[in-house]
Amino acid sequence: MKKPELLAPAGSLEKLKFALHYGADAVYIGGQRYGLRSNADNFSPDEMREAVRIADSYGAKVYVATNIFAHEEDLAGLADYLRQLEEAGIAAIITADPAVIRTAQRAAPGLAIHLSTQQSTLNWLAVKFWKEEGLERVVLAREASLEDIRFIKERVDIEIETFVHGAMCSSYSGRCVLSNHFTGRDSNRGGCVQSCRWRYELREPTGQPAAPAESDAGLFTLGSKDLGMIGHIPELAGAGIDSFKIEGRMRSLHYVATVVHAYRKAIDAFAADPDRYRLRDEWREELLKAANRPLTTGFYFREPGPGDHIYEADEEPAAVEFAGVVLDYDERAGEALIEQRSPFKPGQTVEFFGPSGVRFRMTVPGLSDESGRPLDAARHPLQKIRMKTDGRVEPMDLMRRRIA
Repeated sequence: MKKPELLAPAGSLEKLKFALHYGADAVYIGGQRYGLRSNADNFSPDEMREAVRIADSYGAKVYVATNIFAHEEDLAGLADYLRQLEEAGIAAIITADPAVIRTAQRAAPGLAIHLSTQQSTLNWLAVKFWKEEGLERVVLAREASLEDIRFIKERVDIEIETFVHGAMCSSYSGRCVLSNHFTGRDSNRGGCVQSCRWRYELREPTGQPAAPAESDAGLFTLGSKDLGMIGHIPELAGAGIDSFKIEGRMRSLHYVATVVHAYRKAIDAFAADPDRYRLRDEWREELLKAANRPLTTGFYFREPGPGDHIYEADEEPAAVEFAGVVLDYDERAGEALIEQRSPFKPGQTVEFFGPSGVRFRMTVPGLSDESGRPLDAARHPLQKIRMKTDGRVEPMDLMRRRIA
């Protein structure tokens, strides 16, 4: 059985480096135009070239989301933009609009084209149509079931990509227009404000609130739980899915590294010995250390019901907080140079985490700044901190502060 590709989000060049370091086979990014995450730290042409250079060093690929539904004014400059992607060495674009597809085929024939989930593709005849149009891969709608996917793969020889982890749109594969109506920001041109995550008030037919104003009982959200398929790697691979996609270009570096690592371990273990594969508790526990909403299996096994939605605003708290990134390690002194990402101080419990998993846990000892002056706490974002560690750490290891 072919090992599925693990495809990770990269909202910035730094996140791209960590996604690849922690095990992604490919990453998807956004340029400064034509993508659906206009608030991400999207990539300039120079950054795209650097992204490809870094990916090449890992034997990985870079895909670019060009998945808006284009209006007339969006078409100016599209051909030049796609040629820039081809020249930068981008492996493929992810798109839904036939205008973008046709323009790419004419202007940048070296770019592979992956059909975005925005096209809401759910049946084998539609997949066959896109194959005949020259596309190499179809990202199915999130509403496709595992049975649907098997049926499609039996009938069409084309790569299939599906989401396996991350946020689920409460509308039909991203076709929501609440953001447009509420704020004037177009969901399908990169401006979604995630209106489904807002808190809404429930009112009686009389117009009176269903609960006292000082209570949260009458407030609810419309959002779905996050997708989480770490417990179903054999079923996904057995259905013939070619690429397992993680959602999250707006998520943190720590989230990307943690989720990629867990799925990397699970995929590799299954590929090495499918007959004796077992999900390990530590992989599931690692996912809970990222900033997760409650998880669901989405549409893979059944139609989602009320239990698959988040009606109250509370999210499941993570067990740890991302505290720092290891920049360097002095073997002789047993001391790490750490870039602070959230406050920590002596006496707190932290753990160091790398591509191989958790290295060790320890109590924070005395701290000093980069020049050796003692500190009572690491308070300032991106501050460089010196700290003795109980074991060897490596550059790009993450330090987490345990809070649960």
